[in-house]
Amino acid sequence: MGKRVCIVGAGFSGAVIARELAERGIPSVMLEERSTVGGNCHTERCEQTGVMRHVYGPHIFHTDKEEVWQYVNRFAQMMPYVYRVKAVHADQVYSFPINLHTINQFFGKAMRPEEALDYIQSLAIKGEMEPENFEEQAHAMIGSELYEAFLEGYTRKQWGRSPAELPASILKRLPLRFTYEDNYFNHPYQAIPKEGYTALIENILDHELIQLKLNVVFDLDRGDWAHVFYTGPLDRYFNYQFGRLGYRSLEFVDEVHPGDYQGNVVINYSDQEVPYTRTLEHKHFAYWEQHEATLVTREYPKQCQDGDTPYYPIRLVSDKVLLQHYQEAAQVISDCVTFAGRLGTYRYLDMDQTIAEALKIGRNWTRD
Repeated sequence: MGKRVCIVGAGFSGAVIARELAERGIPSVMLEERSTVGGNCHTERCEQTGVMRHVYGPHIFHTDKEEVWQYVNRFAQMMPYVYRVKAVHADQVYSFPINLHTINQFFGKAMRPEEALDYIQSLAIKGEMEPENFEEQAHAMIGSELYEAFLEGYTRKQWGRSPAELPASILKRLPLRFTYEDNYFNHPYQAIPKEGYTALIENILDHELIQLKLNVVFDLDRGDWAHVFYTGPLDRYFNYQFGRLGYRSLEFVDEVHPGDYQGNVVINYSDQEVPYTRTLEHKHFAYWEQHEATLVTREYPKQCQDGDTPYYPIRLVSDKVLLQHYQEAAQVISDCVTFAGRLGTYRYLDMDQTIAEALKIGRNWTRD
């Protein structure tokens, strides 16, 4: 059979690549350093409540890619789900992302869509140049009052630095609506797998040509592989030889309460004085289930250190310089190693983007 293919990481990227190779008759060995599959999408039942817990934060599958939607439906029953978020500012609860309801409530008005649009445009602070950072983008988009109420404090907590240091692209992902639509996403397909993400990925990996090994740390110096598909941190593969890429990590603090704790799946806490960024009530991810008790998680962002789980690539100017060095090093060994996924490419990727790229990689790779 010859040398085997190695896939590092059992999240969506690794699982989809492994499955595509297997369906082409190419066996692989998958190495996962955790004791579970699913990566940061891992879900499991809370022993105290029976509630399905999103262990590493909320994950709602959303896409406009028909092929990706059909793909996940091969491996799980996808339950339609509308992700609605609330935000607390100055002891008031608002709809979020910012929409017509948020605007009218915040300013104490009852404006129609056109009136609200004109009003927000009158508040916008626009310079002669295109916004270069998060703060400038926010001022140009919604003005100072809404920015300071809903974005500034939250952003400082989430990223651990001034919004003026962050790229404008972070804010461009957030919708601004002049209707009462409070669906967080705009994609036509939005859902959560009925049995959780871990079960979905386990089904993807259920193939005789995929050998899964848990609790195994990939060692660059061990194993004679035909090819390695690496979905771990890009800088770690190269032993941080150019320096460490910047990430934000999270600390999760769980609480069990009776009944319904907050009446919504996620509530953001916009004010900087509140040390956590948001609270998750996991039972609201699975509206088709009934539970007497409830599991609530508070998220505390922090700088990613040794031993922490990297979640969000910061991508400051210094990080982009380092990234270029690592990308050049990755290109040199591209014949024997493919870097994939959020960590392997140092990008913020949604699940559907991750799956689409993994499908392409798995279908196009050929042995020499």
